[in-house]
Amino acid sequence: MGKWIVCCAWPYVNALPHLGTFIHLISADVFYKYLRLKGEEAIFVSGSDEHGTPIEVEAIKAGVSPREITDKNHQAILNFIEKYMIEFTNYTRTDSPTHIKVTQNILKKIYENGFIFPKEMELPYCIKCKRFLPDRFIEGKCPYCGYEKARGDQCENCGKILEALELIDPKCIFCNSKPERRKSLHWFFDLPKFSEMLKKYLSENPRLPDNAKKFSLKWLEEGLKPRPITRDNKWGIPAPFPGAEGKTIYVWFEAVLGYVSAVIEWSEQIGKPELWKEFWFNKDSKNVHFIGKDNIPFHTIIFPALLLATKEPYNLPWQVSSTEFILYESEKFSKSRRIGIWVDETLEIADPEYWRYVLIAMRPETKDANFTWEEFETHVNAELNDVLGNFINRTLTFIKRYFDGIIPSPSNYDEYDLEILKKIENTPKEVEKLIEEFKLRSALNTIIEFAREGNKYLSLKEPWLKIKVDRKKAETTLYLAAQIVHSLSILLAPFLPKTSEKILKQLGLNKTRLELKWSEASKLMIKPNHKIGNVEPLFHKINVNEAKEKLEKIRERKIE
Repeated sequence: MGKWIVCCAWPYVNALPHLGTFIHLISADVFYKYLRLKGEEAIFVSGSDEHGTPIEVEAIKAGVSPREITDKNHQAILNFIEKYMIEFTNYTRTDSPTHIKVTQNILKKIYENGFIFPKEMELPYCIKCKRFLPDRFIEGKCPYCGYEKARGDQCENCGKILEALELIDPKCIFCNSKPERRKSLHWFFDLPKFSEMLKKYLSENPRLPDNAKKFSLKWLEEGLKPRPITRDNKWGIPAPFPGAEGKTIYVWFEAVLGYVSAVIEWSEQIGKPELWKEFWFNKDSKNVHFIGKDNIPFHTIIFPALLLATKEPYNLPWQVSSTEFILYESEKFSKSRRIGIWVDETLEIADPEYWRYVLIAMRPETKDANFTWEEFETHVNAELNDVLGNFINRTLTFIKRYFDGIIPSPSNYDEYDLEILKKIENTPKEVEKLIEEFKLRSALNTIIEFAREGNKYLSLKEPWLKIKVDRKKAETTLYLAAQIVHSLSILLAPFLPKTSEKILKQLGLNKTRLELKWSEASKLMIKPNHKIGNVEPLFHKINVNEAKEKLEKIRERKIE
């Protein structure tokens, strides 16, 4: 049995995450929970990304220290993680002593290996503010797509990685004045040295999704350039290179190293400080990453290159599950324009389990997805409530009503019963294959189709009528329907953990979700004469107009 490190993009804590960010945490959590159900040895890591210019910008504007912002938002995210039942092995932060030490040690090693070198460079300098303007301190027109508000590190419109001096008509974001060029000494990562190794890694990895592979290979074809690894801003990890006093590490170079530091920190916390090597150096171990497409180059080029530059036996990313974007009513999420939904708002609108379901049901795996309130209502009311909840409630209510809550014994399977037996055996295998292909949306849809088949089975078999004329047939029908319910309790456990536990309780099983085994989803595990528990509806319908009104009230309260 191999080992797994499940990683997801670190939420940047200049503000609370919106749905587009939270989807990566939930996706990674689904995969991690699935691995645990399979009995795999897996750990799940991420943390709050706390350094860099965006937080410094927020702090300067608010007149507070960056630490005040990061402490507040880190704690808020921990709260949401708990409410959403996202089960990290270690959710840490980039300002932790371990992360700072690990980052400095790795970069120092890369420097000693000759892959980081000092070089003087011209940078924008604001005379009025008396400071250099790294990445988010400057805005201008993108030289590639013409987007007017491109930042000095990346254009959010076309996704191109930029240098601040490439911007057309640049302006300081604090005073709006045009910066001048001044020289500053910085340290560069010699990325071109790894071009061939990266090309081999990308070309020979069959698991990478098309968007990640195409984007990355195109980047390589255009030619890699040495990348500045230091910045002139104050809020960040001090650069460990000789003569680099006063410089900090560019946030993207240290954030990806967090996947390593988070595992090291966990190893230290459990009193096995060398155990992390079993996950990062052991060739039977795999690390998988759940990210958005805007983060692709950092996970497929920068991070693998850093690992290669250490000359240590790190495993490169085995899979980078990079989704497209989620839009909100056909528009990009924008905090300033109040477009979108933020995670703190979701909890006042609907149960976290509903959001877990909807975000995976619309996960943008091959193209951008568009969140609309009407679609949210359809997913919850028509799928969760009317298909899944209805089938489970019908089955268990019939068993309560006609058999005093005792699972009946089957007999003489007819052709349709045998078809259902095949569905019980094969559906978990279909779901398993889709999850392992990182097609979580299709996997969840397959589970809902299984419940739909269960509803159809009940409707065609009509056990409520058969009980009067052919009790044996009614018993067989409800015995098999109960097996589908049990199978659903396992299949749903990675996606809807709370619902899974409710189903187990209603089935009268004295076990928690954590005691389930994936292999049991294909078997007839509920024995005749077993007594089920109390039965009640699993879900309730939502009213989309009420949801919108709640959101408006939340927004009004925030303005006050």
